[in-house]
Amino acid sequence: MSFARQVLASARLDLAEVRRSRWLVFCAGAYLVLATVFVLVGLRESTVMGFTGMGRVLLSVCHALLLLLPLLALTMFAPVIGRARDDGTLELLFSQPLSRGAWFVGVSLTRYLVLVTPLVALMVGLGLYGELALGQAVPWPFIGRALLISAALLAAFSGVGVLISTLARNPGRVTTYVVLAWAMGVALLDFGLIGVLLRWRVDAQAVFTLAALNPVQDARMALLSGLEPDLATLGPVGFYLAHHIGGTALYALGLLWPAAVGAGTWTCAYLSFRRGDLV
Repeated sequence: MSFARQVLASARLDLAEVRRSRWLVFCAGAYLVLATVFVLVGLRESTVMGFTGMGRVLLSVCHALLLLLPLLALTMFAPVIGRARDDGTLELLFSQPLSRGAWFVGVSLTRYLVLVTPLVALMVGLGLYGELALGQAVPWPFIGRALLISAALLAAFSGVGVLISTLARNPGRVTTYVVLAWAMGVALLDFGLIGVLLRWRVDAQAVFTLAALNPVQDARMALLSGLEPDLATLGPVGFYLAHHIGGTALYALGLLWPAAVGAGTWTCAYLSFRRGDLV
């Protein structure tokens, strides 16, 4: 059996597992609830950051997604290998003509698509709802930008999650590492970094460098990079970087760095899984 067919077979098996565990329904439901809340409370005439109506709703949804997407990716990927190891699935599958690498690739692709597909449907659906049902102008370029940034952020934390799953065998440690990874991504935003700067008098350049290494911060700055650089909008880190590297470079950083983090951590997990023990 070719590698591609092995990947397809493992993807079909994992998709059945995802459907059985209701992960697809859970992801779609989480996105839908989030969007519904902002649609109900966000369609007002006041202007926020230059956005009104559906534009404001979309901007608010995207800001909330910056905090939700890392947690969803980590909780979906982190337990997958440990659970398959504990219930004997790995030993059963690898007694068949199925390689470790093909199974790993198939599972990774399936779960990543389960995270991305409902998000694409939600954003496009929000845009169509605003345009057709409410008769409002919908910023479709912003929707495209937001989807690309969200996909890159999901890739980053999917890679981190699968690396945790590969290296940590104790379920308690897996949960601890998931919480720590998510908390670090969320806490090391502007307010957390400025607190570090004030508390320990860390050099400002080190603070900005640390911020640029955080995929969540990069995604946030990329999301707002098309707006006029303003301290109240971008925050101190984004304002500094926008004036030193420009909005286009800020957008590229928000796309490329999370994607690079995801690719790097996933590759480390892939190599470790191929060489490690099954039990």
